[in-house]
Amino acid sequence: MTVERLISLGQRAGKLASGAFAVKSNLNRGKARLLLIANDTATQSFQELSGLAAARGVPVLYYGSKDDLGRLIGKSPRTALAITDEHMAKGILEAFERGEANRTEQKTWR
Repeated sequence: MTVERLISLGQRAGKLASGAFAVKSNLNRGKARLLLIANDTATQSFQELSGLAAARGVPVLYYGSKDDLGRLIGKSPRTALAITDEHMAKGILEAFERGEANRTEQKTWR
């Protein structure tokens, strides 16, 4: 299954949080299992989110644009998504490693 399909499934199943406040809340409470950050996220937001993820040992993936993330979950543009289900996070990571993500790239942040 592709990364895109797993993200959409996660939204329908209620297994992800979207938007800055919800993502930060899930990271702080230790509920996030995977963090997806849009490639066009502002540097300050990226540093804050990735710092929280690193402190909790949560893997971070970079995916498309804010518009892409929002479109996948049927919402307005989103900076980040937090996957809260362990099995879904593992599935997304495995699909990413197999190259089944259409809009991923490694981003170099300042």
